[in-house]
Amino acid sequence: MLRYDLYRLESIDRLIRIKGTGSPRCFAKKLGISERTLYEYLSFMKDLGAPIGYNKFRESYYYTSEGGFNFNFQYHRNTV
Repeated sequence: MLRYDLYRLESIDRLIRIKGTGSPRCFAKKLGISERTLYEYLSFMKDLGAPIGYNKFRESYYYTSEGGFNFNFQYHRNTV
């Protein structure tokens, strides 16, 4: 996975958490990608367990459960 993919996933996650995605067309435009590519990212996130839903009335994606993606490195101390 490339660095820009991680940045894009972070952007998708942030917009979903604030329910600021808009329709799939608007969401893809905000990210500078095609709708097809957006659906591929959303499918990837769902495969990882992201509970992503879509509200047709509000025209926005949302998480059906509290949470979000966290892409970082965590150190674990070796307690030998």
